[in-house]
Amino acid sequence: MAFLVGGANSAVDTEPYDIDNSLRFATGDDASLSITPDASNRDLFTISLWAKRGSLNTGARQVLFGVGNPGTSEQVGFEIRFDNAVGDGVIRITDYQAGVADYLVLYTDAVYRDPSAWYHIVYSYDSAQSTDTNRSKLYVNGSQVTSFSTETYADQNQDSAVGSNTKHLIGNLDGNGYDFDGYLAEVYYIDGTAYAASNFGETDSDSGIWKPKKASVAYGTNGFFLEFKETGTNQDSSGIGADTSGEDNHLAVTNLAATDQSTDTPTNNFCTLNPLHFDSVSYIPTFSEGNCKIVSASGNYFGTFGTIAIPEDSGLWYWEAQSTTTVNGSSQEILVGVEDEAGTEDYKSFSGQSVNGDEICGYLIDRSGNTIKTYKADVLVDTSSILATGNIFVLTKCYGADADLLLNFGNPPHAISSGNADPNGYGNFEYATKSGYALCTKNLAEFG
Repeated sequence: MAFLVGGANSAVDTEPYDIDNSLRFATGDDASLSITPDASNRDLFTISLWAKRGSLNTGARQVLFGVGNPGTSEQVGFEIRFDNAVGDGVIRITDYQAGVADYLVLYTDAVYRDPSAWYHIVYSYDSAQSTDTNRSKLYVNGSQVTSFSTETYADQNQDSAVGSNTKHLIGNLDGNGYDFDGYLAEVYYIDGTAYAASNFGETDSDSGIWKPKKASVAYGTNGFFLEFKETGTNQDSSGIGADTSGEDNHLAVTNLAATDQSTDTPTNNFCTLNPLHFDSVSYIPTFSEGNCKIVSASGNYFGTFGTIAIPEDSGLWYWEAQSTTTVNGSSQEILVGVEDEAGTEDYKSFSGQSVNGDEICGYLIDRSGNTIKTYKADVLVDTSSILATGNIFVLTKCYGADADLLLNFGNPPHAISSGNADPNGYGNFEYATKSGYALCTKNLAEFG
């Protein structure tokens, strides 16, 4: 069995630039942030964002940044999206005008399917350039993409849909159900300047990993910067779509709530469940809520693992789990525990603790003493030895039709009644972490 060890963006520096928040989107929620600007510069702009993928197999087209609704009677449209229909995980960029074939179409050769990693995606457009390949530039993790399976560039001085008096959206298209599933952080729209990726990020001198940096940019009339610091649902400075660029171009909020705000970011990457690694390839659960929820489909065990390894002798680690399923141990069952790379399992059954409805279980892993403690509603109900060795991973299994499990590794996919961080101040849990640490890259850098 193959595993991913840790996340892709785990570098720490002496004086790091930190991103505090991201926003979680879920396929099927029809969620978006949107604004309809006055027409501005349609020939010169930059879009920069960080994305961490959630479900990979839900939604053939997952839009990160869109304008209008390409393919309909709208006059213009634009998309940057992960396209699972064309190729499993390619990035597709399309610019569209009614009555004209898509005048800009780019499909990457490379695929981007790592659910443990944050990807930095930058797209700049400068239609005045005489060389067609210089009019559209795509960067992923600091490197310009130059290899495309489909490659059609706009004519010189061709207006883009971006900058038109048409709805601009984050995480969706207008009425097309092309929901993004995953997390977005630091979304920039620059009106009137074409920037390179190096304006927004840099290579860490120690690790060689691409990381964000504080950008110094001119936003232009309609530009905006989304940091997701607020939790309100109005289109203002207190809303989830608050523009912190100083231009006050705040975005409207649709089907997003305070629980969708997350601290899983490119500078502190949290564990989630892994839609690429299963307990059995015959029984793959349905993933949602930024890979913090799984649902089974029948009388078999639908299982998966966490994205971050817990190393040996690394101390105490804590997470919580909740099921909305009334677990009776016969037609439905929920299992939570750990497994090593050799397949040795140590897990506890929810049915053994008679967990029902909104009851929350906490799990405390002691890698020094090699024990796992299970808490029900903050009361210790079991202490067991861990037989698994080496790097171990969170193991989850659901049995029975529609049995579900929600995992809180520090960014709860559900509302909680209290808030408790780990000893380093990371994560948000229902109960105190009993000196355990959240599974995130900043903690791993210190203890792992």
